Amino acid sequence: MLYRNCAGGVVFSGSKVLLLKNDKGEWVLPKGLVQEGESRREVARERVLREAGVECRFVAMVGETEYEFYSATRKKPVCNQVVWYLMEAKDIHCVPNAREGFGDGGFFDRDDALTRVTYTQDRALLAEAWRRWQELRGEM
Repeated sequence: MLYRNCAGGVVFSGSKVLLLKNDKGEWVLPKGLVQEGESRREVARERVLREAGVECRFVAMVGETEYEFYSATRKKPVCNQVVWYLMEAKDIHCVPNAREGFGDGGFFDRDDALTRVTYTQDRALLAEAWRRWQELRGEM
């Protein structure tokens, strides 16, 4: 099995959260592969910018997820281990990057986002990130 380190962002703007719809029709959070020598936090920020066109700032680490799939091109199973960061968008102008495989996206209210997001572990992550975001906003 091939193990890969990845990083992603759960990006909020006020009471809304960023989701992207990929070319498989899945609603997901922006994330990407961390190459050797790269900062996970910086990769997460760059992936949000590259995939959604959204500039954001780091707030806190919010969790980790892991998922496996079979790669037909590599002819072996792959395990992506993702570190997630809570981030705040500088604005809500979202431009999904078709070259990166995203045809739709935007900022959604919490309940709408929880309904849209495709994977259950992303749903759990989003719920935890929302809780943390609300806590932090109360302190700001």
